[in-house]
Amino acid sequence: MTSTTEYGYALSSEEHRPNDLVRNARRAEELGFTFVSVSDHYHPWIDKQGQSPFVWCVLGGLAATTGPDFSVGTGVTCPTIRIHPAVMAQAAATAADMMPGRFFFGVGSGENLNEHVLGARWPSTDTRLEMLEEAVEVIRKLWDGGYVNHSGRHYEVENARIYTLPDELPPIVVSAFGPKAAGVAGRIGDGLWTKPDREVLEAYHKAGGSGPIYGQVTVCWAADEATARRTAHEWWPNTAIPGQLSQELPLPAHFEQAAELVSEDDVASALAHGPDPEPYLEKAREMEEMGFTHVYFHQVGPDQDGFFRFWEKELRPRLGG
Repeated sequence: MTSTTEYGYALSSEEHRPNDLVRNARRAEELGFTFVSVSDHYHPWIDKQGQSPFVWCVLGGLAATTGPDFSVGTGVTCPTIRIHPAVMAQAAATAADMMPGRFFFGVGSGENLNEHVLGARWPSTDTRLEMLEEAVEVIRKLWDGGYVNHSGRHYEVENARIYTLPDELPPIVVSAFGPKAAGVAGRIGDGLWTKPDREVLEAYHKAGGSGPIYGQVTVCWAADEATARRTAHEWWPNTAIPGQLSQELPLPAHFEQAAELVSEDDVASALAHGPDPEPYLEKAREMEEMGFTHVYFHQVGPDQDGFFRFWEKELRPRLGG
């Protein structure tokens, strides 16, 4: 079966040092993945994960070591609080110039975990979406070239000009996990970043969205199911933390406290795990059938090489890669 969906690999900045992220991206390219998504965090979700390098340095390494047909993007950057959108516009333009035609700029409304670090108040959901919409407006103005002045509700820009602009501007892929955010994505984005949710997809298309749709499959491969369950619970319990807590909690310690209420069974039910390829294939095919154009795998825990072997032998041949 030939698939029209592109399959990618998640560079989990929360779990890996920067040079390891670059190495893993190179291996992903060698094994037939067509893109990587690299997370943009200031903190990991829990201390056990242990890392959080500055993504805009990592992108330079990825630009220098991956090939011209391999796409790279942030999944996702919050361009509203921790870093001003005028600076984000410059950063993304530079990344796109270093990776002509293959950089995509994923953006979202962020999490308190990362955005509180400069002492700013954490806004309500509606305000965060309003800020995101204005931030994207600022970024696009700066990408048009020339000097920009902007005086909005949330941002001021005075006589700013980006001199290094790429020949091809990167697409802005907007993250949305609810219908209201999906409406914003449809209005302002060149694509959507979401989970398998028909209501969200309908809201995106209803608002005029027609670009590519990105989604993550979180997995934990191991040679036996017990090891996979234990590893997933140890390294990524946040996947089973419900509701709005992922947006609201400010510290890794708070996520660890919330994770004390999450059982190994809870985490196992939230992700594909173990040596059987069928649960992985089922999740990927479900997303493909729902219209996701880009599906990428996030392997939880240290054993990335084991997952790469699993992808090469069990998943790629069956997904039309």
